[in-house]
Amino acid sequence: MTTKTNPTLVEHLIELRQRLIRAVVVTLLFFSVLAYFANDIYTQIAQPLMSVMPQGTGMIATDVAAPFFAPFKLAFMLSIILAFPYILHQIWSFIAPGLYKHEKRFAAPILISSVVLFYGGIAFAYFVVFPLVFAFFTSVAPEGITIATDISSYLDFVLKLFIAFGIAFEVPVVVFILCWAGVTNVANLKEKRPYIIVGAFVIGMLLTPPDVISQTLLAVPMWMLFELGLLMAKMVDKPEVEEVSSES
Repeated sequence: MTTKTNPTLVEHLIELRQRLIRAVVVTLLFFSVLAYFANDIYTQIAQPLMSVMPQGTGMIATDVAAPFFAPFKLAFMLSIILAFPYILHQIWSFIAPGLYKHEKRFAAPILISSVVLFYGGIAFAYFVVFPLVFAFFTSVAPEGITIATDISSYLDFVLKLFIAFGIAFEVPVVVFILCWAGVTNVANLKEKRPYIIVGAFVIGMLLTPPDVISQTLLAVPMWMLFELGLLMAKMVDKPEVEEVSSES
């Protein structure tokens, strides 16, 4: 007799495929709408830099196809960002059946917090970080140098900061989940606070461009959000289990 494939595994794979397809479809639906406004969206995203550039200067395109592809690339990335809540919901719906009832009660708060913090990080980058960073960069340009940023390079810079700040702002959720799962606890994290602060600045250095302003503007909020995560984690904090020494 031939051994049959485990139907449970097959069902899980089919469900995972269906949820991935749904996430892709929703992302493409957003893109189909945003693509029409791609140029307007790019103009809006470029505003923080354009507003501080010297009068009479503007952005340039060093690649022939850049004026066409850069706005569409931005529209596609924004489509993923806008679909983030739905993608997160699909991920949660896939793993939720394997959780206990008392674990599921934190589902809505975690999902909502994740979405709000992710969008909050992007908004912080756009409204706070960009004006400060671009104003600094344009003010320190040597005399006689004409500032003319390439549109593709600017887009890569902006998207990198969007993703970096969006992910970095998830720190409270990560701290909460780690304490909730019993991986660590509040007391242990407090003891490691100096290392975490140093780690925040290291992450800021790795995820942002090589300037002190953007690195600090990422590291300090991460530290503050870590402290917020400690306050949130007190709701589910599990005291450290004392290790039982073996009898000699």
